[in-house]
Amino acid sequence: MMEDSLDLVIRGGTVFDGSGAQGRVADVGIRGGVIVAVGQISDTAVEEIDATGKIVTPGFIDIHTHYDGQVTWEHRLSPSSQHGVTTVVMGNCGVGFAPCRADDRDRLVALMEGVEDIPEVVMTEGLPWNWETFPEYLDVVGGRDYDMDVVTQIPHSCLRVYVMGQRAIDGEDATPEDLAQMKRIATEAIKMGAIGFATSRSLFHRDKNGVAIPTKDAAERELMAIIDGMNEAGGGLVEALIDFEDVEAEFPLLRRMAERSGKLLTFTVTQIAHAPDAWKRCLVLIEEANRDGVSIKGQVMGRPMGMFVGLTVTFNPFSLHPSYQEIAQLPLAERVAILRQPEMRERLLAEPPGKGHYRRLDFLYHFDCMYRVDDPVRFDQTLDDSIGAIARREGRSPFEVAYDMMLEEDGTRMIHLRTANFVDGNMDAARALVTHPDTLLGLGDGGAHYGMICDAGYPSFMLAYWTRDCDDAGRIELSSVIKALSQDNAEAMGLRDRGRIATGYRADLNVIDHAKLKVRRPHIVFDLPAGGRRLLQDAEGFELTIVGGEITYRDGRPTGALPGQLVRGFRAVPARQEAPVSP
Repeated sequence: MMEDSLDLVIRGGTVFDGSGAQGRVADVGIRGGVIVAVGQISDTAVEEIDATGKIVTPGFIDIHTHYDGQVTWEHRLSPSSQHGVTTVVMGNCGVGFAPCRADDRDRLVALMEGVEDIPEVVMTEGLPWNWETFPEYLDVVGGRDYDMDVVTQIPHSCLRVYVMGQRAIDGEDATPEDLAQMKRIATEAIKMGAIGFATSRSLFHRDKNGVAIPTKDAAERELMAIIDGMNEAGGGLVEALIDFEDVEAEFPLLRRMAERSGKLLTFTVTQIAHAPDAWKRCLVLIEEANRDGVSIKGQVMGRPMGMFVGLTVTFNPFSLHPSYQEIAQLPLAERVAILRQPEMRERLLAEPPGKGHYRRLDFLYHFDCMYRVDDPVRFDQTLDDSIGAIARREGRSPFEVAYDMMLEEDGTRMIHLRTANFVDGNMDAARALVTHPDTLLGLGDGGAHYGMICDAGYPSFMLAYWTRDCDDAGRIELSSVIKALSQDNAEAMGLRDRGRIATGYRADLNVIDHAKLKVRRPHIVFDLPAGGRRLLQDAEGFELTIVGGEITYRDGRPTGALPGQLVRGFRAVPARQEAPVSP
């Protein structure tokens, strides 16, 4: 018998504890936001949940999000919270909103609009800007409640612009005085609760005017100064993004950074068309580093990545056509009516695209990489299902096929343009990436790419497809996927008080009807500041999501509970663990 009454008992579910062990039928008892018993529990509780026939998992940890702005104006961190995520890590790719002087706000807004597709009007309306320094930003976030816990990293771009101003934008080298200031701020950030810093050296990360991200060519001594600053406060993680045009030339810098920090460095690893085998070499180099005691892991995604195109989102294959640009700002129903007119169809299909956009938009015409988005959403199509293949079979132009497809369902039909993890027309590379021992599941990008990308539902996809729907040869053990979503990410991020269903751990859990789990196709909502648009994606089958012992989602709908908080710094394995109840 428990000494005190329980707040919540989940009874009779198949518990996957996050360790990789197979599931077992057990009860889970929660009191004071902590798991206090796992096994057969005879005590009653304030609320009891019958989980018979369901799986019970730890809450999921998403290590790659961009909720840095959303946390200042919103309490629900959807879409991540809709898919069993109970902790997110922000500040990735080296972009964010702190530290920031008043005179530099427009610079950071332009950068976030370009890199992360967050409209300027949304940020202008939504960001309260009641901070300047990074500790002040943490205090703002720490004073708010959420439907999950949030963890921060200090973004390199913000740090560089804060110290150097326009010189950072112009790509100038940091002076010794600049480096000393960056080092001091990095030390302060870790002391106040950041778990690391994030940087980007990607050519594709540009602000809304096409200017490269300020960190792209930052000298190695600058990166090392920031790492040294973190080390003075006990050390922090490093997250990096590099293009890998030349893996052999670029990886050594990452390795030296990881060696200097003495802690984990993670970076994005995907299969990309212009270097389709680079991911394999990345994994070899990561393996070598870890064998030598240098802690590096790849952040990976378990399905094709890319962007959604169509009439309701940011881009479509006709975005640069002059005739489409004339109607692009009209309401959807009016655009659809015009596009259905035979004369408009004939004119637009015969018209060449214009030029002048700051982005490289030639990818909008990669029709062999475009696929119809169905409901429930699928990512297991073949090359024969692409718009290009359909056009060849039917003797039509791919523009014509795309045109007609986008007009389906009153113009709400979307097309998925796959830019990564589907180069060979299958998901073999994605499977190899997520099952490698030196990778971490991530890249959900929640809080960013509002009008183009909706990858934050990947936990639901991993559970529905890889553990249930794919063929036997490709299937991944359910216990392994749950471990990857929970314990592996928690330990990698130094958040060792969560990610497990065991006594003493934080009571972040999911109750899921695995047999009924479905990932719906993304849809548009207009709930951002200033009525801004964003993509959301629902999942069916999540019966409960619990954060800190409180139910935040019930049957896929938010309960209104906001137990989530800012998590400052690393967390140790719970020191006090009650003896588990015997099974």
